[in-house]
Amino acid sequence: MGPPAGSELVRRRGELSGRPRTGPRAAWHVLRQRNFGPYFIGNAASASGTWFQNLAASILIFRLTHSAFMLGLLNFCQFAPVLVLAPWTGSIADRVDRRKLLLATQSCAVAITGTLAVLTSRGDATTWVVIGFAGAVGVVAAFSNPAQMAMVGSLVSKDDLPQAVALNSATFNLARAVGPLAAAVVIAAFGTATAFAVNACSFAVFVLALLVIRLPETTRARRAPFRESLVLVRRQPALGVYLLVILAISFSTDPVNTESPAFAQAFDLHTTWAGAIVGAFGVGAVTGALFLAGRVAGTRRRMALTLALCGGGILCFALSPWFALGLAFLAVAGFGYLGSNASATSRLQLGVAEHERGRIMALWSIAFLGVRPVASIVDGAIAEAFGVRAAGVVMSVPALLGAALAANMIRVRLPRASEDPV
Repeated sequence: MGPPAGSELVRRRGELSGRPRTGPRAAWHVLRQRNFGPYFIGNAASASGTWFQNLAASILIFRLTHSAFMLGLLNFCQFAPVLVLAPWTGSIADRVDRRKLLLATQSCAVAITGTLAVLTSRGDATTWVVIGFAGAVGVVAAFSNPAQMAMVGSLVSKDDLPQAVALNSATFNLARAVGPLAAAVVIAAFGTATAFAVNACSFAVFVLALLVIRLPETTRARRAPFRESLVLVRRQPALGVYLLVILAISFSTDPVNTESPAFAQAFDLHTTWAGAIVGAFGVGAVTGALFLAGRVAGTRRRMALTLALCGGGILCFALSPWFALGLAFLAVAGFGYLGSNASATSRLQLGVAEHERGRIMALWSIAFLGVRPVASIVDGAIAEAFGVRAAGVVMSVPALLGAALAANMIRVRLPRASEDPV
C-alpha cells in the first residue's frame, strides 16, 4: 500500500503530534498552501478596496443629500442584483470554469470602478451617477459571489475546508477592519475619487492572484436549474437552518454597513468616523476568525452564543452613550457575526457535492447579500423616521431571535463536530 496522501497525511501527522491544529496554527497551515495563499492575498486586497468604494460612496451620498434613506437606497441598488440574478448565477457557477468566470467579472469591476473614479475627479459624480455605478458593481458581484464561494472548496482538501471558509470570511472582515480606516484617511486627505481609484487597483490585484492559482479538474453540472437548489434544501432541512442563520446575521448587521455615516453624526462626530465604526466591527470578526480556526464546526450551543453576541453587540452599540464604548460593543458583535457566519457557511459547503456548490452558494448569496436590499431600505426608513439609534435597536432583533430559537431548538438538530456534516 502506498503512502497516505493529502488530507489523510495531515490527519496522521496531527495524530502523531498529539496536538490537533487549532487557532492561529490551523489558520497558518491553510494560508501557506499553494493555491489558497495567493487567493487569500488577492481576495483580501479586493475586499479592502471594496470598503474604499462603499465608504466613499456612502459619504459622498450623505454629503450630497444628508438623508439616511438615500444611504439605504444606495445599498439597495448595490445588492438588489444579487437577489434578482441568483437563480441564474448559481447555475452558471456550476456549469463553467469558476476561475475563468472570476477573471472575467473582476476585470469588468476594474473598468467600472475606474470609470467612476474618473467621473468623480471631474465633478460629474451626482447622486444618481453614484447609485447607478453601485448597481453595476452589484451585477458583477451577483455573478462572482457564487463562483467565488464555491471555488474555496477546490483550493484546499475537505479536511481543511472549515478553516478555509473561516479564513475566507475573515478576509472580508480583515478588510472590514483595515479598509474603512484606511479609506477614511484617504478620503480626508485626497477625496472620494482617489478612494474609487484604489478600489479599481484592488480588483486588478485579485485578477493577478487568479492568474497564479492552479485548480484541479472538477465535475461540472451539465444542467443546473435553480430549482434543484431548493430540492437540496428540502432534502436536507439542516441546510435551510444554516441559510436562516446567515440571513439573520446579515439583516442584523446592516446598520454597521449602511448607516455608519449617520451613526458617526449621532455621536457628534465627522462622517469620516464611519470608517472607525465599520473597522471596530471588523477587528472583532478577525479576532473571532483566529480564535475559531480549527473549531468552526457549529454546535447548537455555539450557534446560539455567537448569534447572541452578534445581536447583543449591535443593540448595545445603538444604545451606547459614548463612542469608545460603542466601538467595544461593535467588536463583540463582529466576533459573534464571524462565528455564526463561518460555521453556517462551512456546513453548507460540506453538505453538498462539488458540482452542487455553486447552486447552494447562490442561496447563500441570497441569504447573505440578497437580503441587504430589503435590510437597507428598512434600516434607512426606520432611521429617517425615528433616528439611526432606533434603527440599530430594531435591526438587532433577527440575530437575538435566532439565538433564542437555536437555544431552544428541538425538532431540527444541528450536527456536532464529531458527526458527519449535515
